[in-house]
Amino acid sequence: MKKLLASALFCLPALALAQEWLPRQQARIQALDKVTARVTVLEGRVGESLSFGTLAIRIGACHARPPTEVPDAAAWFEMTDGRAPQGSPPVFRGWMFADAPGVNMLEHPVYDVRILSCR
Repeated sequence: MKKLLASALFCLPALALAQEWLPRQQARIQALDKVTARVTVLEGRVGESLSFGTLAIRIGACHARPPTEVPDAAAWFEMTDGRAPQGSPPVFRGWMFADAPGVNMLEHPVYDVRILSCR
């Protein structure tokens, strides 16, 4: 039993490393205009703002899994809508995940935005 516990504790650092995300500098985003059905792929660097329709999408961070792991991307966005009254809060602020777009998504009547990859 002690050997099993010791080997499990020895493996914990390796398991923690398997959960690491690597910071990247460029985000690849897919944006959909639900009214026109126009799909656009946007690319931008961390710290930049991109425009799609009336949305301003600021990329706060972009992370990817190591090459030895299952591919995935996670990006932190802050999105504002130019049609919202001045002083309104962002329409979205938070992390989005490529492998699980439904976990934390933009809820907007006209636009849908998701992260595709981080490079």
